[in-house]
Amino acid sequence: MPWETIGSLVLGFALAAAATRWLPERFPDRALVLATGPVAALLGGVIARVVVGAGHPAAILAIATGVSVAMLSLLMGGGVRTGFRPDVTARPHVP
Repeated sequence: MPWETIGSLVLGFALAAAATRWLPERFPDRALVLATGPVAALLGGVIARVVVGAGHPAAILAIATGVSVAMLSLLMGGGVRTGFRPDVTARPHVP
């Protein structure tokens, strides 16, 4: 259990650090991302250990990575969009 916990935290932090390095403009706050990655991976690792069991460390780390990626993707902002403009001048359709 301690190695899976440490592994989950390290994976989550590595994912968060990589995300802030590769896509800094897409995330609102670097500190928030660096805190969310390891916490999400730890939560995913604990849930995976409860569901899968203690004898599957590779599966637990894979699930922890997936949960961390999913939580980090929720933090991603809209970023720069090209070609998207809502039509604010349109009038409602009147039959």
